[in-house]
Amino acid sequence: MESTTTRAIVDALTKAIVEHRLQPGSKLAEQKLADHFGVSRTLVRQALFQLSQNKLIRLEPARGAFVAAPAVDEAKQVFAVRRMLEAEMTRAFVRSVTPAKIKALKEHVALEKAAVSGEDISGRTELLGDFHVRMAELMGNAVLAQILGELISRCALITLMYQSASAAEHSNDEHADIVKALAAKDEERAVRLMTEHLEHVEANLTFDRKVPTHDIALALA
Repeated sequence: MESTTTRAIVDALTKAIVEHRLQPGSKLAEQKLADHFGVSRTLVRQALFQLSQNKLIRLEPARGAFVAAPAVDEAKQVFAVRRMLEAEMTRAFVRSVTPAKIKALKEHVALEKAAVSGEDISGRTELLGDFHVRMAELMGNAVLAQILGELISRCALITLMYQSASAAEHSNDEHADIVKALAAKDEERAVRLMTEHLEHVEANLTFDRKVPTHDIALALA
């Protein structure tokens, strides 16, 4: 029962944060949350700890829990580095492409599509980012996979909080197009599609799309 209740609190707060109903930097008072959900502060603490593991909130000693504030400038720098790395990764992938690798990517794109269609916000964000890591893994380059994973995790929060459902769907479509170019061994087209895709993802992060609130009860209503 406790784990179910904790999951419900985590899901409700995640939804409020990613739908921009809570302002980054807002304090999440344990007692207010306990009153709102009709549960003990212990369950609220468990939920807040889980959210801190997902980087959606930060826990500060003696101060409490706060909605995380994504670093916009850092995300832009990460995208610049990713464009440099992934253009060359795409070239290398084309040169070592096999039917098995294409099959694996197609299966991944199908999982993305299901997450986007099912409005699984955190799931779609993770899968859309993992597409790029998967390419590196399929090439057998563990170092590149690790570097890409770290880069993507650095801008994961900002993507989670500022990528709209339509932009996520567009990303999934672009991944499918990239896979087609890879399967056709069309190196120039694949590189162009990958570069344009990363530019589109960055451009579609709508940093100013809503004016959220600091009021927990209003945000969770």
